[in-house]
Amino acid sequence: MKKTFVATTLAIAAATAFAQAGAPIKVGVVTPLSGTYAGIGQQVKWGLDLAAAQINAAGGVMGRKLELIYEDEEANPAVATQKAEKLFQVNKVDFLTGTVNSGSTLAVGQVAERNNRLIATTVSFADSITADKCSPNVFRVNARAGMQSAALADWLATTQKDASVFYLGPDYEMGRSTVAAFKSAAEGKGAKTAGEVFAPLDNKDYSPYFGQIRGAKPTVIYTSVAGNDTVRLFTQMAEFGVNRNIQVVGASGTVTGQNLAAIGKAADGFVTGVGYSTSIPSAENQKFVADFTAANKAAPDLYGADSYGVLFAYKAAVEKAKSTETDAVRTALRGLQWNTPQGLKTLRAGDHQAMQDMYAVKVNGGKFEIVGKVAAAAAIGADTCSKF
Repeated sequence: MKKTFVATTLAIAAATAFAQAGAPIKVGVVTPLSGTYAGIGQQVKWGLDLAAAQINAAGGVMGRKLELIYEDEEANPAVATQKAEKLFQVNKVDFLTGTVNSGSTLAVGQVAERNNRLIATTVSFADSITADKCSPNVFRVNARAGMQSAALADWLATTQKDASVFYLGPDYEMGRSTVAAFKSAAEGKGAKTAGEVFAPLDNKDYSPYFGQIRGAKPTVIYTSVAGNDTVRLFTQMAEFGVNRNIQVVGASGTVTGQNLAAIGKAADGFVTGVGYSTSIPSAENQKFVADFTAANKAAPDLYGADSYGVLFAYKAAVEKAKSTETDAVRTALRGLQWNTPQGLKTLRAGDHQAMQDMYAVKVNGGKFEIVGKVAAAAAIGADTCSKF
C-alpha cells in the first residue's frame, strides 16, 4: 500500500511538474532553406509555423507552447546530421522534423537513435525509410513512394493499355526508390519498361539523355526529379520536343505549387500520385487551404499539408503519453489516429508509416485536378520493417 501511494505521488508530481514548468516544448526543424529544394523547405516552414501558431493559440500542448528552432540542411545529408546533432545536444529539442532529402532522413534517424530522440519526416519518399532501413526512432506522416505509385499506376492502367515507360530519376536514394516503386507497380498492371537513366542532383543539362529516350520510343516518360531540377527538365524536354505525343508522369514532388508557375505550359498534362491536393472537397481541407493562403499569400502543396499535420500528431501523442519522454511518446505514436487536412490518418504501428487515401492528379491549365483515387488500405502495401 505504501509503495502504491509513493508511486501515485511520484506520478502526480511528475505530471504537475510537466504542466507547471511553463517552458516551451522545443521542436527542431532541419529542412532546406537554400539550394535546389529551398521551395520545398519553404512549404515545410509555412506548414509548421501555421500549425504551431494554431496549437499555441489554443493553449499549447498540455499547457506548454511549442517552440520551433530552424536549421538549414541544404538537402545535404552531411549537413543535416551536423545540424540535427546541434539541435539535440545544444538546443535540447524534444522532437525533430523537416528533413526533405531521403538520405538526410536516414542519416538524421541514426543521430536520433544515438541521442534517444524521435524524428518524423513530412516529405521524404524513399520506401526504405519505413522498410529495410526502418528505425524505432523514425516516423513518416507523408506517403511513401510505393503509395504514390499505387495511385499513379492504377490511373495509367485505366487510360493507356500496354504502356511503354522510360524512367528518368535523380541519382540518389529518393530517385532510385521512386523509380523502383513505380516500375514495380506499373509492370504489375501490364506496363513495359523501355529504359531508365539517373541524372545528378542539381543537374543543369538533360539533353544528353534525350537521344536514349527517343531511341527507346516510349509512350510514357516517368520522372522523379524535384524542385528547380523539374523546371530545367520540363523546359528542355519542351524545347527539344522530347515529350511531344508522350504522356509524362512522375513522383508527387516533381511538379508542385512551388515550381508550377516556372514550368508553365510544359507541365500541362502531367499526372502524379499524391497524398494531398487542395482539390480535396472536405470542409476541413478547404478551411486549411484558406488559413494557409491567408498566412502565407500562397496555396499549400503536399509538403505544407503534411508538415502542418505532423505537429498535430505530435501534440496528440504527447497528450496521450502525458509526457515528452521519448519512450512514452514513441509508444503513443504507434497506431495513432489523428485528423489532418487529408482526413483521418493512422501511423501503422509496425513500421511507423502513415496510412492515407491516395489520389491521381493531373495538371490542366496550371491547376491540379483529381482524376483518380485509391483507398489507404489498398495503397500502403505490406509492412516489411523487421528491425524492431
